[in-house]
Amino acid sequence: MFIDFAMYTALGLALGALGGLFGIGGGLIAIPVLGLWFGLDQQIAQGTALVMSVPNVFLALYRYNQRNKIDLRQALPLVLMSFCFAWLGAMLAVGVDARLIRWGFIIFLLCITLYNLIKLYSSPAQPVAGSRYGWPWYGVLGALAGTTGGLFGVGGAVVAAPVLTSVFGTTQVMAQGLSLALAAPSTAVTLLTYAVHDEVSWLMGIPMAIGGLLSISWGVKLAHALPERMLRGMYCAFLLLCAALLAIKA
Repeated sequence: MFIDFAMYTALGLALGALGGLFGIGGGLIAIPVLGLWFGLDQQIAQGTALVMSVPNVFLALYRYNQRNKIDLRQALPLVLMSFCFAWLGAMLAVGVDARLIRWGFIIFLLCITLYNLIKLYSSPAQPVAGSRYGWPWYGVLGALAGTTGGLFGVGGAVVAAPVLTSVFGTTQVMAQGLSLALAAPSTAVTLLTYAVHDEVSWLMGIPMAIGGLLSISWGVKLAHALPERMLRGMYCAFLLLCAALLAIKA
C-alpha cells in the first residue's frame, strides 16, 4: 500500500512539473500514462487524471497570476462559458465507448499539434498589449474549449492556449495563464460529473494530486524563464508524445 502511494505520488511530481510548464495542470499526459502503464479504460483514466488536475490547475493559476496579472475582462467570459459547456462535454463522454473516445482524443491532439506547428513556423503575428477581439469572442472560445475539455477530461486549456496566441494575439505565457483561468472551474465540474458516474480511481488520483501540488510551481517558474519560441516548440513535442502514448494503448 505504501509503495503504491509513493509510486503514484512520484508520478504526480513529474506530471505536475509538466503541467506547470505548459499551463495544463498535468492531466493531459496523465491520461495516456494511466491507460498505457496501469491499464485503465479511457473514461476512468480521464476521471483519475482530473483528481490530480483540479488542485494543480488552481495552484498553477495562482502562480501565473502572481507573475502576470490576468485580465478579468478576458478571463470571466472564458470561465463562465467554459464552466457551462464542460458539463455538456462530460455528460457526452461518460456515455460513449472508451475506444471511440480514445481515438477521438488522439485525433484531437494531432489537430492541435498541427495547428501549433503551422503557427510556430509561419510568420508570427506580434503579440498585442490588450487583445485583437472583444469579450464576446472570449465567450465563444470558452464554449468550444469547455466542450472539448469535458469530453476529453483535459480542462480545455490545450484548445485555448494556441487560439489565444495566434488569433487573439497574446503571448504564450499570457495565453497559458488565461487557459488556466478557463480550466479551473471546468475541470472541477468535469471531475464531479465523472465521479457521479463512478469513473474515478481515488486511490490513484489523490497521491498523484499531492505530488503535483508539490512540483507544479517548478514548471511555472521554468515557463517564465524560457524563450517564447522554445516554449511553443516544447509544447508541440509534448502534444505529439501524448498522442503517441495513446495510440500505443489504442
